[in-house]
This record gives sequence, structure tokens and C-alpha cells, in this order.
Amino acid sequence: MYKPGGTIEQALTQIGKNNYVLPAIQREFVWRPEQIERLFDSLMQGYPFGTFLFWSVEPQNAGKFKFYDFVRHYHERTGAHCPDLDDMKGRAVTAVLDGQQRLTALNIGLRGSMSWRLKHKRRDNPQAYPRRYLYLDLLGAAPDDEAGSVYRFKFLEKEVAEEDTEAFWFAVPEVLDLDGGSDILEVIEERDLDKDDRKKAYDTLDQLRRVVRSQQTISYYEEDSQDLERVLNIFIRLNSGGTVLSYSDLLLSIAVAQWKKIDARREIHELVDELNGIGAGFDFDHDFVLKAGLMLADIASVGFKVKNFTAENMAHLETQWASIRKALIMAVELVSSFGLSHANLRAESSLLPIAYYLHVSDPKKNYVTSVKSTDDREAIRFWLVRSLLKPSGIWGSGLDTLLNDLRDVIRKSGDDGFPAEELARFMSRRGKSLVFDDDEIEELLEMRYGDRRSFLLLSLLFPFVDLRNQFHMDHIYPISRFTPRKLAAAGVERGEVDDLRWIADTIPNLQLLEGPMNIEKKAKTPADWLNEAFPSKDGRRAYSDRHMLGEVPSQISDFEDFAEARSECFKERLTSLLKVMRD
Repeated sequence: MYKPGGTIEQALTQIGKNNYVLPAIQREFVWRPEQIERLFDSLMQGYPFGTFLFWSVEPQNAGKFKFYDFVRHYHERTGAHCPDLDDMKGRAVTAVLDGQQRLTALNIGLRGSMSWRLKHKRRDNPQAYPRRYLYLDLLGAAPDDEAGSVYRFKFLEKEVAEEDTEAFWFAVPEVLDLDGGSDILEVIEERDLDKDDRKKAYDTLDQLRRVVRSQQTISYYEEDSQDLERVLNIFIRLNSGGTVLSYSDLLLSIAVAQWKKIDARREIHELVDELNGIGAGFDFDHDFVLKAGLMLADIASVGFKVKNFTAENMAHLETQWASIRKALIMAVELVSSFGLSHANLRAESSLLPIAYYLHVSDPKKNYVTSVKSTDDREAIRFWLVRSLLKPSGIWGSGLDTLLNDLRDVIRKSGDDGFPAEELARFMSRRGKSLVFDDDEIEELLEMRYGDRRSFLLLSLLFPFVDLRNQFHMDHIYPISRFTPRKLAAAGVERGEVDDLRWIADTIPNLQLLEGPMNIEKKAKTPADWLNEAFPSKDGRRAYSDRHMLGEVPSQISDFEDFAEARSECFKERLTSLLKVMRD
């Protein structure tokens, strides 16, 4: 049954008293600042606010579930997750099943703040995240946009708002202190305004006060069943349209409810944050960590199915968690040392067999850097790179079945090191061969600069490059030299321009270059750069031989011959690497 829920202010009071809480099945707060600003504009314009779905949890049942508080002071790096709540056992609470994003947006706008990273600032720099509060310009109008905004809401730093003499910024949280017209007049009189502006400012602020403190805006449907399965089904059906939660979000909630000693939600989110901060950074999510948990804990199937999230399986996962966490971190550190990051990791699932191997073999802490482990790491790298380079894609269809089977191979054959070729042979029988035919090798050589596999291919061609350092993918002959105007000036015929520009952006014109060296090279021709970087003839020859440069062109008219010769060298090397199975 639908019920009236009072004013926005009353709803926020319930949040402040922890009477309104978030069940573990809810995802994180994901709205951006401009979405909050638009929400407040919609409220001011009188647009429908939407109905909420609340779950009334009785005192005797509250302790059976995990609940969280609403985000109040959002911080992109340190405060993006919903805060923990103490055990709610013995308290009647109202869990919000639908409406978390809207209520959190109101909570931030009226009681809190937002801090997000400034452009070009380091993630670990505390000064990169200034605190911003929601303000309303009492005299300004929103810029024209497709959303039809009328009121000018903006998240601003306090100092910025106070120093802006072109606007009349009012801190939105202060509306909670305005009881009537006299309070509004006191705010207006702080500024020397003419009659028309005084009226506009008064009307705008009074409208904000009424929207927040007077209007009965909140309405909700209340579910009072204490059956978790029924609540989950309601939640799933409710989210079958619009912005759908992944099924793993709901399964995560089951894990959260069943772990006894560890806060599953916090552990998984903290691990995701830690993994994403390794090396140049990654984009893992809790789906990845959950699937890793199922795989590494040897649960029957790695699929996201309710039957895999039984109390017994989750209890086993909890006992294995410390080892699983260690293996995942080591796996990501390892692939980071291969030069992988969010920019070139084509399939995150490819890391799961590696993590499983590290979990069951339990190597020493220095595995990623130990000389003793060099051959094992190289076996992993060669297997991984092949799987990620395969044009047809290895980590797509039938993924869960593939991961289950690869886990079995590692369990049976991984006692003496990473079983790269046993895995490859099994994958070949499954129609996911890591052997490349001539056409596939040709396709690899035609990859463009922006292809996520280009870096992997170059790392395979030049294994001597220490990718733990900062390396750039560099155009040997600067791409800036291949504009139609410059090519025409160099005597290239019009009909050859497009072909030459295309070749210049493919693998034969690319190399891996250390970051500082690439910065020094800039847009110099390869011949000029080599002469500067390696003054001696022997030095230039040694570098050219190692990087398969051959005769480096000094004129753009010689570029096509250079690219064709280098392509043939690459083809020969790739044929020896990728067309046969290793013993």
C-alpha cells in the first residue's frame, strides 16, 4: 500500500537517526554532481519526485541482515562507499529498496558535500579533492540545456562561492535553518539589491524552503514481509527495467549476510580499490572479485548462480579469503610487471587462471621479482599474451565452463610450475587454440596504434624490454609527418596518401620506448633521433638490431620500404613464436 512519507526534511531526519538504512543488496552511490544539481532543479520546478519502496524490518529480524548508512560527505577516493552501521539487532528499521540514489543525493545536497579529483592532479594528492557544497544562485538562471533546467544549482568550494560577486550564491544546507519570511529577508538583506532582484531572490529562496521543509513530497510503498527471498524477488523485479543491477550485486548481498567474522562488502570493495591502484591502474569491479572467489575457493562452478552461494560455500569462501586476497593481489602485481593496465588488459577474466595457480602453489612473497621464478613468470606471460592477442577472442562465449576446466588442468598439472602448454593443449581441444595461422598473423601486423592488443604484440616481439618501467608506444616515424599537406610537399602522389597514412599507424611503425626517451624524441625523424640518442655508429646499430629497425629512413619517400621490410621481420618472428606449440 502506498503511504505519505512527509517532507524531504523529515526523510533526512530519519536518515540522520539511522531509522532509514540501506540493505546490503543496494549498490554504491553512483550519481555525478550534475545529476544532484538536476534533481534539485526538478524539485524546484515541481516535477514528480517518484515513489520509494521501503522494507519494514522488525526488531527481532534486524540483526539477521547487514545494513549501511547513506553517504553524506562523498569523497571520490576515500569516501565513495556507504558507511558501515553497527549491529542493528533489536531495532526496528526501514530499509530502502528503491530510492537510494535520490535520497543520497538529497542527503549530500542538504547535509553534506562532494569531493572529486581535480583534473591533472595525482590520485594520492589530498589537495586534489577540494570539498564542495551545493549552492543555489538566487538571482541567476540555469544555462540553456536539453534537460530544461531553470534554477542554477552548483557544487562549489566555499571560498569560490563567497568570492563570486557576479552571483548570489546561497548554501543549500542553510535552508534547514529558515523558518519563514523573516529569516529569508535576513539572508536577502546581506546584499544590496534593487527591488526586482530582491523579489526574485526572495521568491527563489522561499521556493527552496517550501520544497524542502513544507511540501509533502515523499511517498512510498512499504513491504513488511520478513522473508528475505521475497524481498530479493521484489528487488530483482523492480530493477528489471531502467538501470539494472548486475545479478552479482544481489549475490554479493547474500555473501555479506552469510559471512560471520569478516565484513564481506567492505573486504570486497577494499580489495577492488587496492587492485585498481596497482601499477598504472586497472578497472576491476566486484564482479571480478566475486568470480575470483568462486574459482579460487574451488566452489563447484564459477557461475553467478544462487546455488553457488549457499551458506556452506560462503563459509568456505570466508575461511579461504586471506589466501584468495593474497593471490589476487600477486596476480595483478605480476601482470602489471608485464606492462598491463586498464589501457591494454583486453579481458580481465584471463587473470583468473593465473590467480588460481598462485593460490594453490602459494609462492613466496618475492615471486614477482625473484630470479628463481623467472622461467615460471615467463611461461605465464607467454600464455597470457597469446590468449589476449587471439583475434577470435578466447575469453568470450562459454567463459564459466572454460574457467572451470582450466582450474581442473591447473589442479592436476600445476605442481611443477605454471602448466602453460597443458592449458594451451586443452584450450585447443575446446576450439580456443593459442596457435595462430598465417591470416591471423597478418591481421596482428595490421593492428592500429589505438588497438588494446598493440602493446601486447610489441611486448611479445621485444621481450627484453623491462615493462616495469614507464614505457610508451611510439611511432618510429612521427605520425605528425603524415598529414596530406606534408605528404604532398614530400612528393607523395595523391593516390598513395591514404595508404601511407594507414601504414604509418600500424605495428611496423611502432616501438616500445621508455617514457623519458619518448619525450626527448618528440616529432623528430627516426634518423635524426638515433643520431642524437646514440652518437656512436655501433650504438645506433645495436639499438636498430635489437628493435628490428633495419635501415632507418631519413626521407618520408623511403618509409613504405622501411615498413614493408620491418613487417617481414615481424612476420618471421611471430611465425616462430605463434604457429607452433612449445614442448
